[in-house]
Amino acid sequence: MTHLITATELAHEIEDVVMLDVRWALTTANTSAGRTDYDAGHVPGAYFVDLDAELAARPGDGGRHPLPDPAVVEALLRRAGITAHTRVVTYDGKESYAAARAWWVLRWVGIADVRVLDGGYAAWLAAGLPVSTEEPADRHGDVEVRPGHLPTLDAAGAAALARDGLLLDARAAERYAGETEPIDPVAGHVPGALNSPTAAWITADGTFRRDLAEHWGRVRAGHDVGGGAVGVYCGSGVTAAHEMLALAELAVDAVLYPGSWSEWIRDPARPVATGHSPG
Repeated sequence: MTHLITATELAHEIEDVVMLDVRWALTTANTSAGRTDYDAGHVPGAYFVDLDAELAARPGDGGRHPLPDPAVVEALLRRAGITAHTRVVTYDGKESYAAARAWWVLRWVGIADVRVLDGGYAAWLAAGLPVSTEEPADRHGDVEVRPGHLPTLDAAGAAALARDGLLLDARAAERYAGETEPIDPVAGHVPGALNSPTAAWITADGTFRRDLAEHWGRVRAGHDVGGGAVGVYCGSGVTAAHEMLALAELAVDAVLYPGSWSEWIRDPARPVATGHSPG
């Protein structure tokens, strides 16, 4: 089963799904940019979602984007009329980083049928499909969320997986290597983690590459996964969800470390590695 949907497919199914607009970018976090983009035009019927406020808790010991308060997610789902059986499509501007975070969070609280618009709003526009500036009304749903439908890693679990399985770092190579760190106060990576930039899983137009299996083979070349577990982290658990989506397309059961690097470095006793991936 694919977790992706094309713009053309969505246009045919639009009356049967609830759409969530999750336009957001790390460089515009905690600003109104996503809401401004939504107000200027969105897929007809889509509800706007504030990633920082509705898909993450406030920054703290759990990192820059800890898992959200289930009550906040429940309020979001009720506003959009989403139930455990609703078919949901999430999208963002283009690359699906934020949309994948929504995809993961909704599945974590028990919404089973969630897909991501491949290529985001840019793909919708490129297909010449209609847009709207009208915001749909609150549907006043009564769904009750149940978090924990997807497993997660904490710092200890991530460290163990880096030793005994395969822990992927989804950040850019220079951040992984500790050569630069524009966001967090400490540079480097979890010792034993393998660098796999999530940007390499998509093409220039923001859609997922068609040779995902071949790319995955290159990523793990020389690293025997076997039947072992695969985990993914990034800076704060957003782009890691994007790599989780790519792996899900390959039926790889990966586990997210939501706190990611921004939580790992909260404890100065945790080791930090630098340099590029071996092999």
